Amino acid sequence: MNPLFITDSLNKKLPALSGSGETCFYVASGKSNEPISELKKLGWKIIYQSVDSLPTTNKDVLLISQLEELPFILSGFNKKEDDNLIVVGYVMKPSREEDFAKRGAFPMCPTQNGLMFVPLTLELPLEVQMKAVDAILHKATDEIISIDMSSSVDLPKGISFSGGMCELERYFRGHPECCIVDPLGKIYPLLDRLKIQGILLGLEDLNIKNHNKIRGPHFMKLDSLQDSNIGDLLLQSKLSFPVILKPQVACGVADAHNMALVFKLEDFQDLSVPLPAIAQEYVDHGSLLFKFYVLGDKVFYAIKKSMPNANVLVSSSEKTGFSPLQFNSLKSLPVAKEDQPSSDVQKISEQSLDLELVHQAANWLRTTLGLTIIGFDVVIQEDSGDHVIVDLNYLPSFKEIPDCDAIPAFFNAIKHAYELWKTKLVTKNPSDAL
Repeated sequence: MNPLFITDSLNKKLPALSGSGETCFYVASGKSNEPISELKKLGWKIIYQSVDSLPTTNKDVLLISQLEELPFILSGFNKKEDDNLIVVGYVMKPSREEDFAKRGAFPMCPTQNGLMFVPLTLELPLEVQMKAVDAILHKATDEIISIDMSSSVDLPKGISFSGGMCELERYFRGHPECCIVDPLGKIYPLLDRLKIQGILLGLEDLNIKNHNKIRGPHFMKLDSLQDSNIGDLLLQSKLSFPVILKPQVACGVADAHNMALVFKLEDFQDLSVPLPAIAQEYVDHGSLLFKFYVLGDKVFYAIKKSMPNANVLVSSSEKTGFSPLQFNSLKSLPVAKEDQPSSDVQKISEQSLDLELVHQAANWLRTTLGLTIIGFDVVIQEDSGDHVIVDLNYLPSFKEIPDCDAIPAFFNAIKHAYELWKTKLVTKNPSDAL
């Protein structure tokens, strides 16, 4: 059942719409010139908003107190027509929701594989909304207010969520039978760059002698930029200049992407990168970045322009006395001059990419993390050919991938996560499925 809505300009088309085989709805404003009688004769269902004087005995007349209820009305009708329909409630920041919706990722009518999406809102009681959905898709990091990394041993205690997310989190704790894509506990490690680096160490098991190697970058943690032993610690961690300094907090807060490229030891003292921080190996990679997206069992990638090699950056910094290069990686990433890599460069890069190896790493990460949708960035070290994963995140936008490929994979990944959850719920206690 597809929801059809009309305006006065479509009045002449009502018979044709009514004969389309779809269930049709009309959301009435209460104006006297609305074609209510005609619509009723044609079998349309009428929805009134906050009209107390209307009779409620007519089965074709529905009353809602606010428009936020409308998606749940539609999903309820679809559920009656198809018991196997999976209603997915989603919560994320408005700009992300808009981006996904524009690409057809959140349809209000059933998909070919039996999904329907409804937005969760603070304008309605949470308990009512949860009863109307089968699964919850979230980007909880959009709702983080602050993170205290001193609690990183038990990170959830250090996270301050928005009021709405706190309410949702409490509901999850009280209802372990909920299908959550994905459980909050699974995403917490990806909020901490130190834990991410620890996870990437496990990639070593995938490497075979005399073949391309996949790994994370060399790294070390810095709690203070005034430590007189930083130079020795860098050497012990196999780090040489330049190094890139990143906050330990990986996402969710404003300064999580404030970084610096450091060219000499004394520059550490004057940096504004939040602490604790991770000093990370800077890999010469020909200014090209491979963005990989894992949507369930499907893996996609795109090539993007990236930061120049170290010699280019050193040459540029020489003009400013080798001062550190500070930037926000979401806004002002220093990339090579060309906007996009040329087709020749892309061809060369794809020839150097060991796609089978990265696919193995993608499957390993998905299994290890227990997440449905992840993204990670790979650079190829020019001198060694090492494939180095320099970033890892949860529920990325995957907008570099054509919608015709990505959106069906997105739907299938969510459905598979739901089916897996349902199987666990049947065979185990609900708490075991968390």
